[in-house]
Amino acid sequence: MNGNVEIPVRVTRDHKLAREWELVLVSQGLSPSLRLTGDGVVISVPEQEVERALTGLAAYEAENPPQPEEDDRPEGTTGLPAGFAVAGMLLVFFYVTTIQNPTVPWFERGSANAERILIGELWRTVTALTLHADFVHAVTNAVAAAVFFAALYGMLGAGLGSALILLAGAGGNLANAVLQGSPHVSIGASTAIFGAVGMLGGLGMAKRRRSATRRRRAWVPIAAALALLAVLGAGGPRVDVLAHLFGFVLGGVFGILSALVIPYRPGLFVQWACGSAAFAVVICCWIVALR
Repeated sequence: MNGNVEIPVRVTRDHKLAREWELVLVSQGLSPSLRLTGDGVVISVPEQEVERALTGLAAYEAENPPQPEEDDRPEGTTGLPAGFAVAGMLLVFFYVTTIQNPTVPWFERGSANAERILIGELWRTVTALTLHADFVHAVTNAVAAAVFFAALYGMLGAGLGSALILLAGAGGNLANAVLQGSPHVSIGASTAIFGAVGMLGGLGMAKRRRSATRRRRAWVPIAAALALLAVLGAGGPRVDVLAHLFGFVLGGVFGILSALVIPYRPGLFVQWACGSAAFAVVICCWIVALR
């Protein structure tokens, strides 16, 4: 009778892992059984097989160490300084364009004028992101940029994050110009900000899809991002809803691709290269706009 006694050798709340253990033991000619309890899934073997089962599972775990659960939250506060720096630059540039040098044709040359964009003035898709109509517009976008850019920088790094945000914002302005056509004109960093929101959702969704324990809730980050778009990006008579939507969609695509192609945050060289390139693009676009 003693030979029929079942002895627990492992317990886990991960059903997939329990099945893996079961297959390992079966492949060794053992007779495991699974039982669901309040503590999780318990895998047991007959008493006479315990030693072989423990040895086999230990060998399997040594060859296949458990991977740490991916966390889609920002990595500490590393993105905060860069997020606040970008917000500060938006406010400084607002001061330059509206108070210090208002006679320079910033808005005439730099706005996202759909008619001008469609005849080749593509720099406007970038320069428009740096212009704001009034103090409230500038402060609102600066605060939003500090929050969402910092969160994204914590996941991708400030350099790569800035480059992708700029791409999403400029791409959103271009798509908006193509769809709306003349005489549509828009300004503001909000298209890029919603690009960052979309990227956060896309990154979170892609990372959860790779996690066995969180795959069923992979939709949560993108749903949260959509909720932010609905609440923050679709209200008020002066809100350019389509620009926000295009920035958000492009950001979501970039976020998913980033999670798939770049599983780990790049190092300093890549961050500096991407950040410098993004800054240079903005400067060059303004040089072309004001020439």
